[in-house]
Amino acid sequence: MKNKMLSSLFIMLLVILAFCKPIKPEGEGITGKVTWLEGNQMPMIVEDGEKPEVNPKGVPVQRTLIIYPLTNLADAKVEGTLFQSISGEPITTVTTDEEGRYLLELAPGRYSIFTREEDGLFANIFDGDGNIQPVTVKKGEWTLLDIVINYKAVF
Repeated sequence: MKNKMLSSLFIMLLVILAFCKPIKPEGEGITGKVTWLEGNQMPMIVEDGEKPEVNPKGVPVQRTLIIYPLTNLADAKVEGTLFQSISGEPITTVTTDEEGRYLLELAPGRYSIFTREEDGLFANIFDGDGNIQPVTVKKGEWTLLDIVINYKAVF
């Protein structure tokens, strides 16, 4: 009797989970996680039982993200690995939580996303037309954009 009851409960749980939909926020925009990656990221030979010191996925970090209309390299001033100025005005900003997560509602369109760093702005993804960290928001959809801040990493 006890086995039948446990089996029935298990089957009911499976049926309930099968019909559940993941919760999606209404509207559209971008969401994701920001992580920090630094140091030597080269593969290393380690002794058995030891773990390498590198974390290839980085660690979550709290940062301010600055959203601009789609921006081309020709419209930005870069020094070293950071951008010092961007032509035009930012559309909005958002700060990630302590785990690096963010959610930002944006109207459908194309945007460039930068992180605010101590010595400038960071972005490291470019498309074939020279647009900086391009992201497209479509009507009724959330675009996933995970950002890895890696300007102090060596590969």
